[in-house]
Amino acid sequence: MKKKKTNKKAAKKPAVKAAPKRAPNTDRELREQIVYLLKGGGAHVHFLDALEGFPEGKYGTFADALPHTGWQLLEHARLAQWDILEFSRNPKHVSPAFPAGYWPKTPAPADEKAWQESVAAFQHDLQEMVRLVQNPKTDLFAKIPHGEGQTILREALVLADHNSYHLGQLVDLRRALGAWPEP
Repeated sequence: MKKKKTNKKAAKKPAVKAAPKRAPNTDRELREQIVYLLKGGGAHVHFLDALEGFPEGKYGTFADALPHTGWQLLEHARLAQWDILEFSRNPKHVSPAFPAGYWPKTPAPADEKAWQESVAAFQHDLQEMVRLVQNPKTDLFAKIPHGEGQTILREALVLADHNSYHLGQLVDLRRALGAWPEP
């Protein structure tokens, strides 16, 4: 039996190079990346951009095949964000009942003032989470003592992910309502 000739090449190089040894400012860089993710942008519009110019007369309007109104999405994002923030920093915090406590009871706000208050509260709580992440005294990797293994890092990422998901829904809703400024 004849042996096949084989080309013995040097070991293949990995497709991805090993990460270089990190400088001591890795913690600061990680915090900056998390804040960037929380604030939005990059791959999509900012959450507040999706709310800006939302027509007052359409806050409580459903669009065909979409399950929520603008008010429902805004309030849900605000309530969930508030809950994640408070869980992250307050050991006495009690989360609302799920799912009812995370959604408004009506499809529309009582008035323009209620909408604006919700937007302001959303902005405030987002900034509070950003401050928590930016604070060098916050151990991003330590388990939250009153949690079940969660860390501030995990909660910040969950919040960014949750806000991003509902941001997409807001943009889709505005498009379906003819209320999104297309370029």
